Order: sequence, then structure tokens, then C-alpha cells
Amino acid sequence: MPRAIWSGSISFGLVNVPVKLVTATSPKDIRFHQLHATDGGRINQKRVCSLDGEEVDYSEIVKGYELHRGQYVIVGPEDLEGLAPESSRSIDIEEFVDLAEIDPLYFEHSYYLVPDGPAARPYALLVEAMAGTGKVGIGRFVLRTKQYLAALRPHDGALVLSSLFFADEVIEPEELEVATTKDTKPSEREVTMARQLVSSLSADWEPAKYKDDYREKVIELIEAKAEGNEIAVPEASEHPAPVLDLMAALEASLARAEEGHHASHNGARGGARKRASA
Repeated sequence: MPRAIWSGSISFGLVNVPVKLVTATSPKDIRFHQLHATDGGRINQKRVCSLDGEEVDYSEIVKGYELHRGQYVIVGPEDLEGLAPESSRSIDIEEFVDLAEIDPLYFEHSYYLVPDGPAARPYALLVEAMAGTGKVGIGRFVLRTKQYLAALRPHDGALVLSSLFFADEVIEPEELEVATTKDTKPSEREVTMARQLVSSLSADWEPAKYKDDYREKVIELIEAKAEGNEIAVPEASEHPAPVLDLMAALEASLARAEEGHHASHNGARGGARKRASA
């Protein structure tokens, strides 16, 4: 099991459930180091003053908030000490809401909450109660001196905690430059065909069938270079020209979706016949 990064308890009403917080995801990003091209040495980054060009020791660095370009307010640890959120080992559920009411824009990071010590029974009780009502618990907790808003929900017998953005951190659509004129409003026929296209491309959510093709190709390239093999760089594929006729694009898309559907259906039938004749 992943290492716990926080331990405390879930509090709802007068019930407390001791839990541990563990990561729910493991990003597979490929990270490259910066090296000196001539000798392969690692590149170190230094803290250098922009005014005198001298390297600055960490003990001489202070925090500054930029009010205007080039004008800063210095803020020391003692200034922030009294403002820091009270260190708490509790996730206080303030209310329960429907999951559908939370726009995915608000979700930030996800973690698992697992029972800590003899908390299996109250933990299971909370999971069962939330699963039966379809509700999500909304609360706050403090992690590394920062306060987070969080949503707690059941998932396959476990509890998932998702940190949420606060409302003033989410950009509203009104702030975007999206034209809404008579010229941009689609016709009823276009809407009908677009809905047909959506239906023809609809499927059950199976996350395992989606692969990071680029990451896999980069790993293959790295392994090949490590073995001293020559690398053939593929030619960049040409992007198709944009279709200016919206109806033509919809009709072509529907035709291609139907062809793909028939091909997959025939392939499945062929596989079934082979298994039956085996």
C-alpha cells in the first residue's frame, strides 16, 4: 500500500473515524535531467540575485509579494505564523451534497482514505451510508499548513477524498470571449446530426483501453538508444485541412462512425464463429 501522507479522523456529527490519507494516482510522466552536452555532467541551478549577479545563500532569502511591477512587500515567517490555519487532525464534514452538483472543474487531486487502527467498522458504516444515499461529504482539512476544501465519496468499498478548488479559483464562462450571435447558432438539422454522431460514438467507460501512446514510444526510443541501436525518426504526419462546410463534416463523420461500428461488429461475429468451430 502507498505510504500515508496524513493521518487523522473523519468527523461527521458526533462520529469520528480514524483514517490515513494515501495517494490515489501515480503519474507516469517521463522526466529528463538537464546535462552538459560536452561532458554529460548534471546541470545545477543556483540562486542568483538579479541586481548584483551574486549567488545568494538560502539563509539570506526572504519572501516578497509583488504589489506592482518591481515593488514588493516583504513577509516574514513571524507575520504568517498567526494567520496559518490551526493544525488539525480532523476532516470535518460540514454537509452532504449530490455528486452531480459538483462541476468537474472544481476537482483538483484525489486520494484514498483508509481506516487507521480499529476503525474498520465505523469506516464501513460511513461508506455504506454514503453509498446508499448517493451523497458526497464536503469538509475541510489542513495538510502541510494549507487548508483544503474536500469532497469525500465512496468508491468500490473505499473512501476517496478529492481536494477542491475554492469558488474564486475557478474561472467563470462569463470571463471568456465566446461569441454567441445569430450567425453562430447551429440549425436544428445540424444539432440533430451532431446528436446522432454523439450517439454513434457512445460507449461504456473503460479507462484501461486508453494508453499514453506518446509515453510508450518515448520509452521504446530510450531503451533502443541505451542498447546502442540506430533510431529511425518517422516523418511527421500531415494534418488534414479544416472542413469549412459544417454539414459536410457532420455527414462524413457519421459515415465514418457507422463504418467503424460495422467493422467492429463483423469482427466480433467472426471471432465468435472461430471460437464456436474450434
